Amino acid sequence: MDYIKAFVVGGILCAIGQILIDKTKLTPARILVIYVVSGVVLGTIGVYERIVDFAGAGATVPLTGFGYLLSKGVMEAVSKDGFVGIFTGGMTATAGGITAAILFGYLAALFSKSSEK
Repeated sequence: MDYIKAFVVGGILCAIGQILIDKTKLTPARILVIYVVSGVVLGTIGVYERIVDFAGAGATVPLTGFGYLLSKGVMEAVSKDGFVGIFTGGMTATAGGITAAILFGYLAALFSKSSEK
């Protein structure tokens, strides 16, 4: 049942993104920013925590999950370190994902041939 929940919630998030691409004039970059900011806002007010508890990876893997992780990291760091946590918490919480994105992007660049369109 966990797999079905993750698939449905992740699918809904992807479907919303696809609808935004198809039906609006928003660029994909703006939609990505909207997703991250939505994750931050929903994580800050406590709504996204319930979605994560329900759907697991279906909610943590998309970009909204990245925004949620940023907000959660900042809140934990602020409670532990005070004001400095505002600047360090988000990066500490998301360091693994950022590192993976850089590493796999680099590997993709090594094994692919770029060309002008």
